[in-house]
Amino acid sequence: MEYINVALGKGRLAEKGYEIFKKIGYDCSDFEKKSRKLVFENEEKGIRFILVKAQDVPIYVERGAADIGIVGKDTIMEEERDLYEILDLGFGKCKFSVAAPESFQPEKMQGMLRVATKYPRVAQGYFMSKGRQIDVIKLNGSVELAPLVGLSDVIVDIVETGSTLKENGLEVIEDMYNVSARVVVNKVSFKTKNTKIKAIIEGIKDVIKEEA
Repeated sequence: MEYINVALGKGRLAEKGYEIFKKIGYDCSDFEKKSRKLVFENEEKGIRFILVKAQDVPIYVERGAADIGIVGKDTIMEEERDLYEILDLGFGKCKFSVAAPESFQPEKMQGMLRVATKYPRVAQGYFMSKGRQIDVIKLNGSVELAPLVGLSDVIVDIVETGSTLKENGLEVIEDMYNVSARVVVNKVSFKTKNTKIKAIIEGIKDVIKEEA
């Protein structure tokens, strides 16, 4: 049996991603049971779901450990992996934004801007495109704290509602990019398993249309 391997980022992406596959006939009863398993198979349907950390989905797909992945555009932009980005799923919508304390005055800022972020490539690329050099400070969490304690001038982060920023005395000073959940495909798999993968992609497109 030739399986189609699907990498799903743990959390909401995995749940919503699996629901789409289920709607197009690729269900897997084990996936719906609460457990610590990371691999779920439906031999009859020839589908195998792999649960990984969201940031690792592009790596699994690029390396061929997964044929298809569901991952946020933010992760795709930061990872810069060699894969096909096939489809915008339309959920998980948010924005990359630059945020700063409410008292921050960009026009008075002199010298190199200090930018704290979990997305150093995205931040560097964005400010480079504007001809501005920055000092990137890579953090793994609680990015909002950085400008409050003087570690950075601004932050670059994903903003969904803005409530976390507001609660920490920050505000968006610049919107950068819109992001949402995407379907990505391994380049070799797209050739060698083309018929199966195309059928899945067309099925997902139909689900998106029905839910629009």
